[in-house]
Amino acid sequence: MSIPVHSPAQTRGALAATLCYFLWGLVPLYWRELASVNPVELVAHRQIWSLVFLLAVVQWQRGFGEVFATFRSKKSVGLNALGALLLTGNWLIYVWGVNRGQVIECSLGYFLVPLMNIAAGRFLLHEHLRRTQWVAILLAGVGVGWMIVQLGRPPWVALVIAGTWGGYSLFRKQSQLGTFTGLTVETLMFAPVALGFLIWQEALGKGAFGHVDLRTHFLILSSGIITAVPLLLFAYGARRVRFSTLGLLQYFSPSVQLALGVWLFHESLSRTRLLSFGVIWLGLAVYTADNLWAQRRAATA
Repeated sequence: MSIPVHSPAQTRGALAATLCYFLWGLVPLYWRELASVNPVELVAHRQIWSLVFLLAVVQWQRGFGEVFATFRSKKSVGLNALGALLLTGNWLIYVWGVNRGQVIECSLGYFLVPLMNIAAGRFLLHEHLRRTQWVAILLAGVGVGWMIVQLGRPPWVALVIAGTWGGYSLFRKQSQLGTFTGLTVETLMFAPVALGFLIWQEALGKGAFGHVDLRTHFLILSSGIITAVPLLLFAYGARRVRFSTLGLLQYFSPSVQLALGVWLFHESLSRTRLLSFGVIWLGLAVYTADNLWAQRRAATA
C-alpha cells in the first residue's frame, strides 16, 4: 500500500496509532479490577468476546464475503494463522509474566518493541532514516539498554514479548486485508481453542462465570471491546504510517503506564529507572522534532 509522505491518510494513521497506545496505557486500570480471575481464563474470554464484537461489526459492514475468501487460500490461512499465533502468544506470555511477579520485565519487553520495529522498518522494509532520527534511536536504545543492565540477567520474558509483538506488528503492516476483516480472521483462528478452555474450566468448577459478582461478570464481558477497539486502531494506523514511526509511537503506552504506577498506584520509582525513562523520552523528543521540521520544509517547498 503506497501512501504519499505527509498525506491525510498518514495523519489519520498516526492519530489512530497514538490513540491506540494511549488506550493500551490505561489497560492496567481494567485488569486491576479483575485480579481475582485466572489470567489465562481472561485471555480466553478476550478471544471469545472480541470475536463476538468483531462479527457484529463485520455483519453490519456486510464483509463476510472477504472473511470467507481468506479461508479459501492456503497461503492466506497460513499467514493469518501466524499472525494469530504471534498475537495470542504475546497475550499469554504477558499474562504469565505478570502472574509470576515479573511486571517490570514485561514492561521492558514493550520498551524493546519500538527498537525492533525501527530495525525492521530500516532493514526489511528499506525505510530511509535521517541522521537526526538515528540519534533519536540511539538515545532510546541507550535508555532501554540501561534498563536491561539493572535487571542483571537475560530478560527472557521481555525478549519473547518484544519478539511476538514486533513480529505481529510487521505482519499487520504487510497484510493486505482490511482492518476489521484481518482482525476477525485472526480471532477466528484461535477462538475454538479459547472456547474449549473455557468449557473445560466450567466443567471443573473453576470458571469465573456463575461464581463471581455481577460487576465482575460485566467487566469480563467487556473484554471484547477493551481488546478489539485498540487493536482495530492499531491495524488502521499500522497500514498508514512508516514502520519506524510506528515504533517510536509505541513508547507512549508504557509511559502512560509509568504515570499510572507512580501517581495512582503509588509504586516506587528509583532514580536510575527514572534516568532510563528520561533518556528514552529525550530520544522521542528528538525524533518528533525532526519529523515536525521535515514537515515544515516539505510544506515550504
